[in-house]
Amino acid sequence: MNEKDKAKIQQAVTMILEAIGEDPTREGLVDTPKRVANMFEELTAGYRDDEKVHLAKTFDVRCSDWVIEKNISFSSTCEHHLMPFFGKIAIAYLPSDKVVGLSKLARTVEVFARRLQLQERLTNEVADAVMDNLNAKAVIVLCEAEHTCMTARGVRKIGSKTTTFAKRGEVESNQADILIRLMTV
Repeated sequence: MNEKDKAKIQQAVTMILEAIGEDPTREGLVDTPKRVANMFEELTAGYRDDEKVHLAKTFDVRCSDWVIEKNISFSSTCEHHLMPFFGKIAIAYLPSDKVVGLSKLARTVEVFARRLQLQERLTNEVADAVMDNLNAKAVIVLCEAEHTCMTARGVRKIGSKTTTFAKRGEVESNQADILIRLMTV
């Protein structure tokens, strides 16, 4: 994010503080616009990252077994309210002839989580990225998250979680059931 864009965010935050009746020159708020601009730079770093870079580091493997990486923690920002949601993702994929370093799956989740998001889109983007970049035979992504737009405002249902699921490729029904049980986060 360039300095011009950060200055726009700082100006907007100053206006928000004034609109809610705060004094942006008050000691505790003086640096708040700058802190919020820095925060948005971090929270939206996924726009400046590329999953293809992370998923390019592969290793030749001749196997027909599933690879499962689960409990990948993430936090993202809901595009509807600009509030955080956070949870865990599990990724299962059936390699064709290559596997990727396990940390690269977590990095791929971060690429998409560090954008303004919907949980449904996040789940599908991760599944598509793994399927397309690894030329996998099949992919299943399971995501469970808590949305602060549900827990801290609105209906305020603390502890409520949303689960989304994406499947790519051919997966037999009984095999999918077993994988989902293994992936449950």
